[in-house]
Amino acid sequence: MREQVRVRGAAPRRTRTGAITPVVVVYLALAVLLVVGSVLVGAQGGVLLDHGGILNILTRATVLGLVAIGQTLVIVTGSLDLSVAYLIGLCSLVAAETMAGSPAMIVPGVLAALLVAAVVGLVNGLVITVLKANAFIATLGVALVLRGYLEHNYTGPAGSVPRAFQHIGYDRIGPVPVAALLMLLLAAAAWWYLRRTRTGYHMYAVGGDVDVARLSGVRTGRTIVTAHVLCAVMAGLAGVFLAGRLGSGAPYVGTDAGYDLESIAAVVLGGTALAGGRGGVAGTIGGVLILSTLDTIFDDLELDSFFKDVVRGVVLIAAVALYARRRTAGRSA
Repeated sequence: MREQVRVRGAAPRRTRTGAITPVVVVYLALAVLLVVGSVLVGAQGGVLLDHGGILNILTRATVLGLVAIGQTLVIVTGSLDLSVAYLIGLCSLVAAETMAGSPAMIVPGVLAALLVAAVVGLVNGLVITVLKANAFIATLGVALVLRGYLEHNYTGPAGSVPRAFQHIGYDRIGPVPVAALLMLLLAAAAWWYLRRTRTGYHMYAVGGDVDVARLSGVRTGRTIVTAHVLCAVMAGLAGVFLAGRLGSGAPYVGTDAGYDLESIAAVVLGGTALAGGRGGVAGTIGGVLILSTLDTIFDDLELDSFFKDVVRGVVLIAAVALYARRRTAGRSA
């Protein structure tokens, strides 16, 4: 009975009926962005939400979505992972070099990449929980180790992905990439894991107050390690997907796109608190779609990279400020 009470108490708090939640806010913002973007692109003689536009948005969202799902898990626990960008490149190389162009090696290649990712996630989690290192410093240190390995051993793309596996990167149903549907399935699985399992409840409890969670009987160290392993595995899947699209492994495919900071931005846009204990995957997917839509609009309008970064920064700051004001108002009410 004590265990049942403790686990239920660790569940994320429910909002009042009719309240506008961060998830609702992020999807309303996405709807507004689509309307405004369509008008701006239309004024330039283009169409944002045609077959090609939808394909571009969903393709961009696939990799970022995979990484952001995993990032959500660690941020909910009050941690974060800055090693995911280099891990994506490493896993793309492991998959491509293991496959070596042979269809018979597709499964071993995928499993090898995910195993490497899980080991890196385990190291991240153990450094944080056993050595008591700050998550920012711990994962940054692991990122530097991965960067050193990549720079020492690779000067460019390596390995070869068989053509049969490349279908996962390019097949689609109408304008919807199959990979995007798989990403959404994984997002649904992560949502269920966080909201319907004991470990998911424990992640919210640890992120809310790690000391209270420990005194309540939650194995906080194991919970944090589990979150980091799952986050790394999601980054590994992103690396495998990119290897399928590129036809080979690429050491800097993750860092060139900035998936470490982009994934954190998507999570924060989705309403997950960086301090932990609040948020979820549903909002994260909305944040991913906002960033992917912004990039597509920028490309259609042919804006320079500086202006793109400025707009992304303004959107992120506005979202954080909005959520902070809503929380302050909710406490004072």
